[in-house]
Amino acid sequence: MGLNGLDLAVILAYLLGVTAFGLRFRRHRRSLKDYFLADRQIPWWAISLSIVAAETSTLTIISVPGLAYETNFAFLQLVLGYLVGRGIISLMLIPQYFRGELVTAYQLIERRFGERLRALTAGLFLITRAAAEGVRVFAVAIVVGIALSSLLSGMSNFWRDVSAIAIVSLLTLVYTFEGGMTAVIWTDVVQLFIYVGGTLVGLFTILHLVPGGWSAVHSVAGSTGKFHVFDFSWNFRTTYTFWSGVIGGTFLTTATHGIDQLIVQRLLAARSQRESQIALMTSGLAVLVQFWLFLVVGAMLFVFYTFYPPARPFTRPDAIFPTFIVTRMPHGVSGLLISAVLAAAMSNLSSALTALSSTTVVDFYARWRPSANEARRVRVSQAATVGWCIALFALAIFTRHGGRVLEVGLSITSVAYGSLLGVFLLGVLTQRASEGGASAGMLVGFLLNVYLWRFTQLPFTWYVAVGSIVTFVVGYGMSLALPERKAV
Repeated sequence: MGLNGLDLAVILAYLLGVTAFGLRFRRHRRSLKDYFLADRQIPWWAISLSIVAAETSTLTIISVPGLAYETNFAFLQLVLGYLVGRGIISLMLIPQYFRGELVTAYQLIERRFGERLRALTAGLFLITRAAAEGVRVFAVAIVVGIALSSLLSGMSNFWRDVSAIAIVSLLTLVYTFEGGMTAVIWTDVVQLFIYVGGTLVGLFTILHLVPGGWSAVHSVAGSTGKFHVFDFSWNFRTTYTFWSGVIGGTFLTTATHGIDQLIVQRLLAARSQRESQIALMTSGLAVLVQFWLFLVVGAMLFVFYTFYPPARPFTRPDAIFPTFIVTRMPHGVSGLLISAVLAAAMSNLSSALTALSSTTVVDFYARWRPSANEARRVRVSQAATVGWCIALFALAIFTRHGGRVLEVGLSITSVAYGSLLGVFLLGVLTQRASEGGASAGMLVGFLLNVYLWRFTQLPFTWYVAVGSIVTFVVGYGMSLALPERKAV
């Protein structure tokens, strides 16, 4: 069926509308705290919704339904660990961040260990986050390429991907550059309502198209095990089990939400420590409901295509939901759902741009040019935002070939975050850990995770747990064996 003029009008209205909304927060930025932390004037509920939007990318919306389509609801076991991890962050890390005027998570490392380890952790974050975001930004091309296949039929696949990524990147850059963190958080709130509302519309539309409605969905999906959640086996080659979900998910979330500047920046924008903790915990409940919604959509798509098999088998699970939107949804609804997917993409990209630019300026430029005034630092921050947007665009094109994009993105993140989390745990939980010992532990933990990723079949759900434990043990042991002398 494809998209028509009404669908394209809905998509265009969304793109222009959300960009204009973000530009409403354009104003003169007096300091880095104002530009990157919204002057700490954001209410907890907005931060909570912004956290959910920030961790929900295009690849989440298109890959999670694909997971349910191919397998079952076992992915929800990972979300259980998300909730436990948020509790650990609230009790252990957030109080540390609110002791002082911090702008990035890595300033905490300098306060505990020193400048060299701060630069090392911040640098590893920049490389890892940029690589992972490249995969996420590429997911935009999957959706737009399917949605606009008729308009882009004369283009090669490469130039189609370039055009799709460029449009979304440019519009996101406009309001992020001008409005800083204030614009990012409030557009996150709007975009969350758009993509959740669009997904609900899609769910009820699929339900209407399936012969027999929910009773048929429940019967077919239930008989094929689509609603199965828990796997209590200790099979380390299975990606989603109860143990990898609770243990691995706890470590993964403690890293991604406790030491990743993308989320920490939002936590630091809260009015107080208590509001920051409330925002983080409530976001966990929202994420649980959200992932369940995406999985239900995937199970319903499985039932629909059981009744109406596709003309050609799907080559990748990430294409199933976008293809259904374009070929089966009523006109207008298709445009709304494509807009919902783009909303998640723009929300995630704007979050990445502010996290990368804040780390670049605060953890590197400010150390290199300590005499620069606040106005100069804000201008450099805006320039860094542009630079990182170009870099992510290039990385998205570079990472065009891969498997299921959700798991590729999570794997890249997990490899480095195990060693990063181990360093933070050494700083928070011990007094005797030294900068040299922590650095050695970080190196060993990182290299071990690279080996596990490239040369073993261990699922990504275990990378952060293994890497952080090894980093902690090696770092603490090296600190005891080779204590550093303090200068008198």
